[in-house]
Parts: sequence; structure tokens; C-alpha cells
Amino acid sequence: MDTSVAHSTTAFGPPEQLRPVAITRRTTVTTSTSTVTIRSGDTIWHEQGGWFDARWHFSFDRYRDPEQEGVGALRVFNDDRIIAGAEWPLHPHRDIESLTYVVEGHFLHADSLGNNGRLEPGAAQVMTFSHGSDLHSEKNGSADEPMRFIQFWILPSTRGLETRVQQHQYTLEDRTDRWLQIMGPAGTDGLDLAQDARALVAHITDRGELQHTFGPGRGGYLYVIDGRVDVDGHELRTGDAAKVIGSADLSLRTDVAAELILIDVPLGFERVGVWAGER
Repeated sequence: MDTSVAHSTTAFGPPEQLRPVAITRRTTVTTSTSTVTIRSGDTIWHEQGGWFDARWHFSFDRYRDPEQEGVGALRVFNDDRIIAGAEWPLHPHRDIESLTYVVEGHFLHADSLGNNGRLEPGAAQVMTFSHGSDLHSEKNGSADEPMRFIQFWILPSTRGLETRVQQHQYTLEDRTDRWLQIMGPAGTDGLDLAQDARALVAHITDRGELQHTFGPGRGGYLYVIDGRVDVDGHELRTGDAAKVIGSADLSLRTDVAAELILIDVPLGFERVGVWAGER
């Protein structure tokens, strides 16, 4: 079963000719405990469908790259923009947690369980999908303004999860010059995840400095949503990312400002459901 397909191609409009992924701007730093790969934004898959514009960081739908299949339990990471009034109609998922962070605009959620909600910039959502084929949709709630959101999947290691939705609205102040954990294991800050994973966001100014440690057996993904930031001597700008495999200490600072999201996940984990070949 091809578990990497999220939406049908027809949902994106007419297929376009596949474009090769450029790898001309990639820097890899290897130590005795980790590998950190800096990915320039212009090397990340760019998908356009008329009413939407997206950067797919890992293999997703019709985009395939054997070198970009996620990081540990982080399987999908997309930066999505959709035009005013546009909608990704109801579509199914199984055995994942589909996670959303709203960057710009008004995000409207609906699902096959009858849940709905309107999220503003800074909001987080966790939608846990069971082994059944439950549905959800994403819609731009504005008739005049575009919408941008980060959506990523983390694979759970727990069987028998029930479909449910959690949502919370955070503010700019909540994340200014600090890491704000918006999602994590039950009993920690943020919305509950079924995996031993964490999602953190920050608005770092020229007065702030941030650190993050990936422990043994961990890895993850740092993404510059907007602005620029120095990460251990490497300058990352809007759309750039750093993929981390193994134990690593990251130090971040900026001379202007930057909006960041960071995902910290286990590299080794038990796959369940369709990801383990179960019917």
C-alpha cells in the first residue's frame, strides 16, 4: 500500500510535468553524534495548482525523493498557501496525526465527525486519525485574503487510537524570544500527541537567543517560516530548513527577526497500522 499519498492528484487540478529537485544549495555538517543538513528553500519541491502554492519538504502525493522520506516519526512537512475562499475538500487519512500551525489568514476546519473550527495565526491543531478512513478538510475562511499554514504528519506507535481533534489559539507574545511547545506527549505543554514528539515555535528578535538539544536517538526539523536566523554559523532565510539526525545542540540568533518552527522526534519507533503493512 502506498502510504505516502495524501490527496488525489485531481484535487490539485490538472497534473503538471514533474520537475526535478535541485540540490545545488545543500550543506551537510557531520559530527561523531549527528548529521545536520541545511536545505535551501529553492531546493525544496515546489507544487502549484492554480488555487494553491506549496513547498513539500518530504515525499508526498506525486512527489518522490528517496533521500527525503522524513525524519524518524516525522513523515510529512508541507508549507501550504491557498487563495481566498479556496478549499481542500474532505479527504481521508489513516493511522497518522495530522498537525497544523496557522501562519497567516483564517483557517477553517471540518471533518467527518462533525467537528469544525476557525483558527487564526498562531493557532495549533492536532487531528488524530484512527485506523478507519476518517475525513477532514482545510478551507481559507477569507473571501479576500490568502491563507498560509504549516501541516505535518507524525506517525504514532500506538494501536487503537480514536479519531479526535484538539485546537488551541496561541499569541505572538506566547512565543516571542522563547520556544513555545504547542504539541507534545500527554502531560507536557501543548496539545497532546500519541508519539514521543514535540513541536515548538518561536518569534526570535535581535534581543533573543535560542538553543535546542536533540538527545540520543532523536532527530528533527527546523524551518524558517519568515525572516533570517544564524544557526551555528549558518545563515538560514525564509523557506530554508535544517534536518537533524542524531544528538545535536543548536544555537540560534538573529540581527532582525525570524519566525521558526522546530519538530523533535524519535528516530527509532514502532510503525503501526498502514505504515506497518496492516490492512
